[in-house]
Amino acid sequence: MANQSKPGIDRFTITIALKKSGADVFRAITEDVAKWWGGNDLKGSSTKLNDEFVICHEGAHYSKQRLVEVVPDTIVVWLVTESELNWLHKDKQEWTNTKMIFEIAVEGDKTLLHFTHEGLVPEKECYLMCHEGWNTVIKDYLYNFIDEGKAHFQ
Repeated sequence: MANQSKPGIDRFTITIALKKSGADVFRAITEDVAKWWGGNDLKGSSTKLNDEFVICHEGAHYSKQRLVEVVPDTIVVWLVTESELNWLHKDKQEWTNTKMIFEIAVEGDKTLLHFTHEGLVPEKECYLMCHEGWNTVIKDYLYNFIDEGKAHFQ
């Protein structure tokens, strides 16, 4: 697992290596978001093109995502159409119009998952906390859910 975050570009990126198939990784990202990111705070659907879902952690985080690209076992792209990060002081809608991109590639006996939050840049107020948050969500919650079947949320 490597963190490939680079300041000064228009995105934040993390790559994890998994022992599961590309189909297993794709299924976890599209069908099981509530188990690794949203819990009971997820409403809507996240499986096919144009599906929309909301994550709302009351008083802290609200974001509405629409699936704008879905290629089975290869890529899933969520466009954040609405957001409110209540803990920010300047622009609570910093995530609006950003994209979360999940790219899946098989290399030998591993499946690589490249996660990118396009638009999350060091100049954003939320960058440091979101950097830490995505590291936890992707490298811990999602990784453990895919590789070991351990759901973070039930």
